[in-house]
Amino acid sequence: MDYETVKHVEGFVENIIFRNEDNGYTVFNIIYKNEDITCVGVLGYISAGEFIVAEGNFVKHPSYYMQFTITSYEFKAPSDENSVKRYLSSGAIKGIGEKMSENIVNKFGDDTFRIMEEEPERLAEIKGISIKKAMEIAEQLNDKKELRSAMMFMQKYGISMKMANKIYSKYNSDIYKILKENPYKLADDIDGIGFKIADEIAAKVGIRADSDFRIKSGIYYCLYQAVAQGHVYLPIEELFTQVKSLLLIEMPNFDDCLIDMAIDNRVVIKKIQDKQCVYVARYYHMETGVAKLLKDCDIEYDCPDKEIDERISQIEHLLEINLDDIQKTAVKTAVHNGLMVMTGGPGTGKTTTINAIIEYFQMEGMDIRLAAPTGRAAKRMTETCGYEAQTIHRLLEVSGKTVGELTAKTHFERNEDNPLETDVIIVDEMSMVDISLMNSLLKAVAVGTRLILVGDTDQLPSVGAGNVLKDIIASKAFPVVKLEKIFRQAAESEIVTHAHEINKGKKVVLNKYSKDFLFIHRKTPEEIINAMYTLIKEKLPKYIGVDVGELQILTPSRKSSVGVERLNQLMQERLNPPCPSKMERKVKDTIFRENDKVIQTKNNYQLQWEKRNKNNIVYDTGSGVFNGDTGIIQKINVFSEQVLIKFDDAREVVYDFDMLEELELAYAITVHKSQGSEYPAVIIPMYSGPRLLMNKNLLYTAVTRAKKCVCLVGNEDVFHQMAENEAEQKRYSSLDIRIKELLFNE
Repeated sequence: MDYETVKHVEGFVENIIFRNEDNGYTVFNIIYKNEDITCVGVLGYISAGEFIVAEGNFVKHPSYYMQFTITSYEFKAPSDENSVKRYLSSGAIKGIGEKMSENIVNKFGDDTFRIMEEEPERLAEIKGISIKKAMEIAEQLNDKKELRSAMMFMQKYGISMKMANKIYSKYNSDIYKILKENPYKLADDIDGIGFKIADEIAAKVGIRADSDFRIKSGIYYCLYQAVAQGHVYLPIEELFTQVKSLLLIEMPNFDDCLIDMAIDNRVVIKKIQDKQCVYVARYYHMETGVAKLLKDCDIEYDCPDKEIDERISQIEHLLEINLDDIQKTAVKTAVHNGLMVMTGGPGTGKTTTINAIIEYFQMEGMDIRLAAPTGRAAKRMTETCGYEAQTIHRLLEVSGKTVGELTAKTHFERNEDNPLETDVIIVDEMSMVDISLMNSLLKAVAVGTRLILVGDTDQLPSVGAGNVLKDIIASKAFPVVKLEKIFRQAAESEIVTHAHEINKGKKVVLNKYSKDFLFIHRKTPEEIINAMYTLIKEKLPKYIGVDVGELQILTPSRKSSVGVERLNQLMQERLNPPCPSKMERKVKDTIFRENDKVIQTKNNYQLQWEKRNKNNIVYDTGSGVFNGDTGIIQKINVFSEQVLIKFDDAREVVYDFDMLEELELAYAITVHKSQGSEYPAVIIPMYSGPRLLMNKNLLYTAVTRAKKCVCLVGNEDVFHQMAENEAEQKRYSSLDIRIKELLFNE
């Protein structure tokens, strides 16, 4: 073949070698003039068995020889008998194999395609084809035709192939009407399409900038952005300001749009302290639901104090502990009440008290379940209590099974219709639990089950929306026991004593003689980074007897000279540099390499995991990898396009390449991401940053993540400024108000 002169090829799509569903870039084979031709190009739609007519040029590829680069194309229905027979036997139409395709073509000849489209009932004249099957074949042909047209239509508006497939799966032929009338509906209905994408499409379609559709979508977008920042609602003035800043228009009809949305139950408008406030409806209903369920848990049990005191004495003897008066009060409160909250900072005896409570209920023959929000926190709870703890997600039996190509909606198997079968539930690290997870947990708690919530209110609030632990305590509606005494053994640790000094606003004396609270003075970001690298690579592993991978850099910010993004890049270069023996994969601006430390950045309930013993035999399986889970890349397979990651709790998970966007490098993580985790040592850069971020709350949380050693590197003035800065970011939540409404206004 004279490749230079050929500008046109046509043939059946034999095999799709590669397809990027985001941009439609496709590599496939056709047979043209008895030659196997590799074609490349951006195609809105393609499937094996289709007949393509394409214009373009042959280009020599350095590895794959000659390829036909497509500049324009169209798909044609096959016309002659051989073409029709080949198309039908290709598998393009489900339910038609080689033998049946031959029978159909032998019966109808060149008229086969017209009959299939216009008179499909006549297919029933073929032995083995019922009227029902004939109609299914016709429907498949029509669907393929409609899909091709819809993909071409959406391509005009800059919609990616992957997104177009999602949109078409949702709306089918209604897509034309929706895109022309209200493309903002896409943002409401389809995961992955937010306001900004819908707004770009709307501008191309010609929707007016001040249309009600746009304003309502902007309101919803701003409310959900607030939810992503931890808020359950926004004051109406703030919401108006944010929407106006987003849309860049005057909005005389803002109030009318808001009222329409309230009528449609998309938002709820409530007055809080003389201010009108706006909720996404589902988050308002979550708060009211949690308030009611907490009230249902709050049952009083009659048990003589004398009996409890005798049992506590037995427990002290059995566990070889001495409980102080407040700890004993905590045990008694747990026995007397269906709901109890226990709070306290590091070293105040929370774990000892939990162990005493567990022992008490075990002596009563009661079933107990322990849970925490993250895998690391659950693992630590298991180690300190000697009793198996699970993540809350696993306790509730999270489910997100995949059926064919469709993913069922993620849900918890344990709920109000299938509650947890246990007598006592103890949840640790409650400061991390957001309103959504709390709602799901309480739905699964049967009336009569004791619920004990444990946490440290001085840590950072949950990443998700709400301020659950603080709001429950602020309501003053339920029994709360606060542990404050620092026990002697804990008091020997300057991590513990300094954490409490930070919390109480006392001046922390930083000196080089501390054994577990080190401050290394450095001035510039480069000096700080070099010192941190030396600590991780050389000093700390020997000093506290751990592997390099167990150490963790915690930093306040993502984007700064000592932020997560820069530190990860630099630490990867130094701790896990490129090597011919290490496979790697680039995703956007990040290179993932074998032996890299990584962190999951979103909840993925579908990911399957397994645990293996020393003999490589699987002994446990399950699903779900959650935001904040960290692990090590074990293997990158470029042929299967998969990555094997082993997480800290021994779960092994296989990621497809297209799922790697859910991961980030984790040599450095934000303090927020470290919540619920504990590390042998943490290294924290002390360098100036945004005042709202550099506060006491964040410093306290970072310091209390360390088990054996805290290393602060940088400017001492920054440390003291953070310790003195009590300006926490305001979080709009109202669970305490919902509880008070329910309990005190009845």
